[in-house]
Amino acid sequence: MLKGIAPCLSPELLKTLAEMGHGDEIILADAHFPGHSMNARVLRADGVRIVELLAGILPLFELDSYATPLVMMAAVSGDRLDPAVEVSYMKAVRRHAPGAKTPERVDRFAFYERTRGAFAVVMTGETAKYGNILLKKGVTPK
Repeated sequence: MLKGIAPCLSPELLKTLAEMGHGDEIILADAHFPGHSMNARVLRADGVRIVELLAGILPLFELDSYATPLVMMAAVSGDRLDPAVEVSYMKAVRRHAPGAKTPERVDRFAFYERTRGAFAVVMTGETAKYGNILLKKGVTPK
C-alpha cells in the first residue's frame, strides 16, 4: 500500500495514468459499456464506482486546459439522463479541479469513436445509465 494513493487505484491503472501524455484520453466506463470491443487496452476495476475512481485519479491527474477535458454520452433519442449521475461526478471532479466545467455531451456513436482512439478504457462496477466519462489529461503545472 502506498501513502496518499487511493486503494481503488490498481498498480496497472497507476502505471497507465503515468504513461499517458498531454492530450491522451482515458474512459471510465460503466459496467454495461462495450469496452473490450472498442479498445485494445482495457483495465478492470470491477466493483468500483466511477465517482470513487474520480476521487482517486484527480489528485494525481491534471485535466487538459486547452481542450474539453470531460466528455459524457448524451441520451439516445427517446431516453432520459439521470441528472444525479453528472452531479455526483462533478462533485468529485471539483474537489480537485474547482474550475472544471460540466462535461460536454456527445452522441453514443461519437463517444464510441473517442473510445476507439483513447489511451485506455477502465471497466468499472458503475451501474448508472449513461455513467461513462472521458478524461483528457493535461499538463502538470510547475
